[in-house]
Amino acid sequence: MACAGWCARARSGACCRTTSHAGKWSINKPSAGCARAASRPWPTICACCCGWPLAAGRKGQPSAVILDARTVQSTPESGAEAGYDGHKRRKGRKGHLAVDTLGHLLATVITPANDQERAQVAELAALVQQVTGQTVELAYGDQGYSGAEPAEAAAAQGIQLEVVRLPEAEGPKRGFVLLPRRWVVERSFAWLARFRRLARDYERLPQTVADLTFLAFTCLMLHQLIHLH
Repeated sequence: MACAGWCARARSGACCRTTSHAGKWSINKPSAGCARAASRPWPTICACCCGWPLAAGRKGQPSAVILDARTVQSTPESGAEAGYDGHKRRKGRKGHLAVDTLGHLLATVITPANDQERAQVAELAALVQQVTGQTVELAYGDQGYSGAEPAEAAAAQGIQLEVVRLPEAEGPKRGFVLLPRRWVVERSFAWLARFRRLARDYERLPQTVADLTFLAFTCLMLHQLIHLH
C-alpha cells in the first residue's frame, strides 16, 4: 500500500494537492480542505498502517495494483455534473480506483459516469507511481481496459497492464463469476457500499466525493489496525 509514500509526502508538505480539468477531479491524498483538518493525525495513521503489508508477509510498497471503476447514482444535488453510464444504465458519477493487492486505496479519479475506464489509465498510473515511489510494475483490469491506448498509457509509467478476461465457457454467462486478482477491487467496492454517504452521489463537488472515499478507506484501515494489535 502507499502509506509510506503518503508519510513522506506529508512530512514534505506536498500531500495537499489536487488537480482538476475537463470537469473531473483526481486525488491521491485528501485535498487541501480535508488535509488541513487531519494534518496532524494523518502521518501518525500512515506510520502505523505501514506495518500491515509486513504483517501480511508482503513488502512495504506494492508491486501490483488492480484498476476498476464504480458508477454511483446521482441525486438532485449532483445531477448537474452527472453523466449517463450506458453499460450500468445509470446516471451519476464514476469513481476510478487503483487499489493494492490487499484492497486498500492508492489513488482515485472522479469523473462523470459517461467517461470510459480506459481513458483514465494514464492519470491513475501516474498517481499510483507518485504515491508508491515508482514501485508498481503490474496492473490488472477488466475488459474495460482493453486496447492499445490504455496499455501504452500504463507502459509510459513503467507499468504492464494485464486484462483479466472471463474464461471461455459454453453458453452465456449467468450470475457472478469470480476472476483471479479482479475480485480484490470488487471487495473494495463492497467495503465502500457500507458507507451510506457514498452509496449515492450526494455531493455537489467531485472533489468532495474523492475526499470521502479516502476518509472511508482511512476508517477501514484503522479498523484493521485495531485487530492487528
